[in-house]
Amino acid sequence: MVYKVILVKIDQRSSEATKVQDILTKYGCNIRVRLGLHEVSNEFCANDGLVVLEVQGDRDILDKMIEELNALEYVQAKLVEM
Repeated sequence: MVYKVILVKIDQRSSEATKVQDILTKYGCNIRVRLGLHEVSNEFCANDGLVVLEVQGDRDILDKMIEELNALEYVQAKLVEM
C-alpha cells in the first residue's frame, strides 16, 4: 500500500487560512485525513502552522491541488509518498 501525504506549511495563518480552506474544500473528495498543527498556549497563538493531509486520487488532481496551494504567497505544499 502506498500512503500519499501532502504537507502544507502556512506562514501567515491570519491572512492565508481562509484561502487554504477554500482550496481544501475544492479538493475535499481527495482528502482522507486532515490534521492541523500550530503552537498555542494561554499567552500565545502562533501565526504559522502545518496542515497534514492524507490524500487519494490521480496524481494529476493532487498535483493541481499542490499547484494551487503553492500559488498562495505564504504557503508551501509538498507531496510525500511512502
